[in-house]
Amino acid sequence: MAHRPETDLVLLRHGLTAWNEAGRIQGRSDRPLSARGRAQVRAWRLPPAFQDYRWETSPLRRTRETASLLGHQDAATAPELIEANWGAWEGRRLVDLRARLGGAMADMESHGLDFRPPGGESPRDLQARLAPWLARVAAGGRPCLAVTHKGVIRALYALASGWDLRGKPPVKLRPDCAHAFRLTADGGLAATRLNLSLLP
Repeated sequence: MAHRPETDLVLLRHGLTAWNEAGRIQGRSDRPLSARGRAQVRAWRLPPAFQDYRWETSPLRRTRETASLLGHQDAATAPELIEANWGAWEGRRLVDLRARLGGAMADMESHGLDFRPPGGESPRDLQARLAPWLARVAAGGRPCLAVTHKGVIRALYALASGWDLRGKPPVKLRPDCAHAFRLTADGGLAATRLNLSLLP
């Protein structure tokens, strides 16, 4: 039986924005990095091997800025890597929505992969949107580092681990970290090293 080639994939969340600091849902809102976020990214130290990977980013400014600060201002843009659409809830705070909606919000969140904010996108939708991108990266055969968003990373981690986004994840994904995965030729995904610290 022929060996099926595998491709390394590293996922990196963008630095902080003012809305991150305020606890606001960003979704597709195109917010820049904050001063704190720029300082955060400048402090990161990536393993040297990652610099030779193909770099791709979401179209949103916060990911493009992050890649640029890390020396990859010419990173390719992949539309599939854009954050989940949070519809009517963009700009709101989850803590406020939970306080206002109470049990209705808890019921919605219990849907896991099928949780969908009003007018927005579910994590299952997000996984389906990302599938062609995974297949393209796998077909290219070159290690890839993607600067993207929390929702995208959680959706891909759920795909790799089988977590249905109900309850706590098997492994908590921490800030200031990169997350390494391996892609099979058909776009299958497995986590190889999570929470690779970028802090010196």
